[in-house]
Amino acid sequence: MAMVFWVPILAWVVALVAAGVALGRGPRPITPYRIARALLRYVLLIPLGLLGLWGFTGHVFVPDQVAASIGWAPSPFQLEVGVANLGIGVTAIIAAFRKELGFSMAVGIMALCFLGGAGIGHLIQIEQTADMAAGNAGPILYTDFITPIAVIVLVALVRILPGGRSEA
Repeated sequence: MAMVFWVPILAWVVALVAAGVALGRGPRPITPYRIARALLRYVLLIPLGLLGLWGFTGHVFVPDQVAASIGWAPSPFQLEVGVANLGIGVTAIIAAFRKELGFSMAVGIMALCFLGGAGIGHLIQIEQTADMAAGNAGPILYTDFITPIAVIVLVALVRILPGGRSEA
């Protein structure tokens, strides 16, 4: 339980701290636009990008352990889930360093479709089988929804806040 439980929480904490450090070291004043932009970068980079790579690594290289952490038997479909996580992780990391917001929005939408769908699958498993394993009902359940929604909301904020309209 330990790794599966703590990694999503740690990723979010690190992203928030990194955004705070970036803002603290950056120019003044700290505007709502700069806050949204820093949060967007670090949410794309860490909870979406690095955790996408973490999901890829787990599902592809240690599928038996990952399946057990979710409360499932190993499945050949884990390779497909792992490769989908790889795609999300790589594109999220690229988006974190691009100025164009359309790319970030596309990553957020893809992540919401895939991770949101996975989150719905976790909820179904909880309802139908009472699967409360850490990889099914722990923090990953919540971050499957929160992370992509945060990306989409932050892209929207960066677009509408003063200072961001010229980048849309």
